[in-house]
Amino acid sequence: MSATTRRSFLQATSLAGAGYFVAAGGRPAWSQSANEQLTIACIGVGGKGSSDSDNAALFGKVIAICDVDRNTLESKGKSERFKDAEQFTDYRELLAKHGKNIDIAVISTPDHMHAPITLDAMRMGINCYTQKPLTRTIYEARLLAKVAQETGVCTQMGNQGTALPSSREAIAQLRTGVLGSLKEVYAWSNRPVWAQGPNRRMNVRKYQTEAMQQVDEEEDPTTTAEEVVEIVTQLVEKKQKEIGRALELLDWKNWLGVAPPREYWPGLYHAFQHRGWWDFGTGALGDMACHMLTVPFAACGLRDPVSVVAKTTGHDFDSFPASSIIKFEFPETAERPAIPFWWYDRKGNKPPAELFDKWGITDVSDSGVLIVGEKGAFYSSDDYCGNYRLCGVEKVNADFEAPEDKGRGNDVNNMFELFRAKQAGNPKICHSNFVDRGGPLTETILLGNLAVWAAAQGGSNGAMGEWGEKIEWDAKNLQVTNLVNLKTPRVADLIKPTYPSGYRLD
Repeated sequence: MSATTRRSFLQATSLAGAGYFVAAGGRPAWSQSANEQLTIACIGVGGKGSSDSDNAALFGKVIAICDVDRNTLESKGKSERFKDAEQFTDYRELLAKHGKNIDIAVISTPDHMHAPITLDAMRMGINCYTQKPLTRTIYEARLLAKVAQETGVCTQMGNQGTALPSSREAIAQLRTGVLGSLKEVYAWSNRPVWAQGPNRRMNVRKYQTEAMQQVDEEEDPTTTAEEVVEIVTQLVEKKQKEIGRALELLDWKNWLGVAPPREYWPGLYHAFQHRGWWDFGTGALGDMACHMLTVPFAACGLRDPVSVVAKTTGHDFDSFPASSIIKFEFPETAERPAIPFWWYDRKGNKPPAELFDKWGITDVSDSGVLIVGEKGAFYSSDDYCGNYRLCGVEKVNADFEAPEDKGRGNDVNNMFELFRAKQAGNPKICHSNFVDRGGPLTETILLGNLAVWAAAQGGSNGAMGEWGEKIEWDAKNLQVTNLVNLKTPRVADLIKPTYPSGYRLD
């Protein structure tokens, strides 16, 4: 083929815009025509789901969207890239109608619905981008990894820090052994930024009782009992009307999904208050550790802990505690000795100051990571290891694969990795795929919530309590080996859930 003929062929191919990969420095490069766009379903399009769906729409055609809040759903449907997408409030109806035509599902719902939706999608052969934490329970995380492996679909967990060049560089640095023999790992977070703590559940009956007491205390002493009752009755009727108006737009049954039934109450669960409830969320640990442990998990081999124990400010087995400290123990591996990992949550709740003083860290961030070795330390001052420094040692030469930069930040780059993987037919392109990273990382993190559950007794006046019961763990078989000796009830419920009729776990 002559140079002129070859040039003409390439120009014609480019103008046709056929979807294909072209070599670009050894990395498969993205190229796709409008008529060969990957098709997308977005499930959960409010909150983080709003940006997730926007990011996905950059790389494919959204054919269906789903949200239990009709306000959110209809608002998203008015956006340019979503105006042709069919709208649903039940994801099962969406999958039943469009499942065979969907290439990628983006799942950004409250935590308790991540697993059931993702499982249904993967079992239909749909590639999935699922927000962190990947699941609410440990067994679900193991199962999602298993189904992803069996089906061969491409997957990505939404811990966007994985797509930061700095986090990948940090992993490469630490894997060289630059810190020497590892000694301990710490992470601390300023979360929760939502309400947590005992005795928070509300319903009409409780509201009526509390209103009666408050009105009785605040009203003029000359007010009769009948007048107090009338005032309270009006308050209750007003609240019931508010609830009724909300439920006209919110599909509460589908919001609950696999969770046990409970009454809807304005502002307690929806929107973005789910993480503070055991039935729906995973607390500060589940929210942020998937981000903050990206580097230590991959670089320090934080898999398969053997025990975990916690202390908390107290909880009621319904809402998470306001604050906790958790200690994980990891066994020795071929690459490192046995090490502990410490977790602290709530702004101001941090590791001891002398740990930082030793390494000249004087202005400790509100959230961060500290990895201590025999030769030096690694310190990150943000949630994603976007900023880090090595203390006591110098950086060494360490190769790593930088994420492909789409010019809109690590959120977009993390999403794009899934589209690139799907088009290449290679799940391993996704650094946070369910099999190698997302599932095992979530398993590790969620074990900490078993310890939090077993540390329900807090101190006085909101102070931290004593250490709770220690959880001894068999990671291979997902079993608490000392379960029969624990006094804390229902620990096993946090390992494997039971789904109600209409949803499929196994």
